[in-house]
Amino acid sequence: MTTSRLITAFTKRARSLPQIDPARDWLIVLIISTIALVGITVWNAWAFDVVASGGVIGSPAATTTPVFSQSSLDAIHAVFANRATEEEKYLSGVYSYADPSL
Repeated sequence: MTTSRLITAFTKRARSLPQIDPARDWLIVLIISTIALVGITVWNAWAFDVVASGGVIGSPAATTTPVFSQSSLDAIHAVFANRATEEEKYLSGVYSYADPSL
């Protein structure tokens, strides 16, 4: 069956549908929308209850051991300690600088 034959068959079938009834059509739309809204609300309430009680939606994540080096953590702590001492020098007045905007 060619594409043109499929299109003509579809248009003939679409034309032979019963007359449009706006009241019926809106009622169907409202019923479907209400069912969807209730379904979404129930799903969100269930998901909130599961997560609020400490559960996991779906399969729980695989636990892995953290990979880090103690020497790299010590280096990070040293950098922040150096920054804190430099900040203290600026605040205490050991360092002074000229403000170019004055």
